[in-house]
Amino acid sequence: MQELLQYLFSGIANGAIYAVIALGFSMLYLATELINFAQGEFVMLGALSFVTFWTGFQLPLGLAFFLAVLVVAAFGVLFERLAIRPVRKPQPITLIIITVGASILLRGIGMLTWGKDSYSVPPFSHNEPLVIGGAALLPQSLWIVGIVLVLMVALQLFHKRTLTGKAMQACAIHRQAAWLLGIPSDLMALLAFVLSAVLGAVAGVIIAPITMCGYDMGTMLGLRGFCAAMLGGLGSTWGAVVGGFLLGILEALGVGYISSGIKDAIAFLLLLLILYARPSGILGTQAVHRF
Repeated sequence: MQELLQYLFSGIANGAIYAVIALGFSMLYLATELINFAQGEFVMLGALSFVTFWTGFQLPLGLAFFLAVLVVAAFGVLFERLAIRPVRKPQPITLIIITVGASILLRGIGMLTWGKDSYSVPPFSHNEPLVIGGAALLPQSLWIVGIVLVLMVALQLFHKRTLTGKAMQACAIHRQAAWLLGIPSDLMALLAFVLSAVLGAVAGVIIAPITMCGYDMGTMLGLRGFCAAMLGGLGSTWGAVVGGFLLGILEALGVGYISSGIKDAIAFLLLLLILYARPSGILGTQAVHRF
């Protein structure tokens, strides 16, 4: 039981990070129906920017957190303005190729800016673990889960209670009809990119104290976040959270009881299973076709 509890603690912490990355995928898809494969690089930029501001410039934790998110949000604006909006015929495959190219570019920017070394930062608070049922729970894990819950509630309120959130959903349902109703669809797409970049940055900041941060850290994190989004239901806020936690827990159990060598394979096996069994995801809605 103690061993199982330890694996669950580890899986929940990792799953919370996957959930934030998956929220970034779902947020952008919900507003624009675009899958951004550069989302993992937003995570990388957030983590390394946080390392620079907190340990490099010795800024307070809150200010370093804010500035790291601001830097990545600026990258999100530039990405949408320079790479996505100029496309005259935005076919899905064209946009996906652009995001893959942006991923490679951002990884190169990260390598040129921070080099090939890996960096680490101290935890947000004291690092003495809490012992529950014989298993150790790190305070940083509580920070991660708490921040994810706050983000989840904030996004739900944004979509359900604000005019801007409803306008973003209207653009996702029918972009041209939303434009005819006076909703600035281009502005909503830009806002969706910014929010997606912000979520990636937050994921990078909260993961920085528990892992080594480097220019190439975003690739696997982005793929795991995408798998979590598909698992829960792409475009579903709650689905992204459920998929993230489920993936993190299953990964931890697989590593603990089978082998650490299958950690990377678990996410893709789950993705294949969900695509075969339920392509819309656990909480995703089935597509409706009208003739």
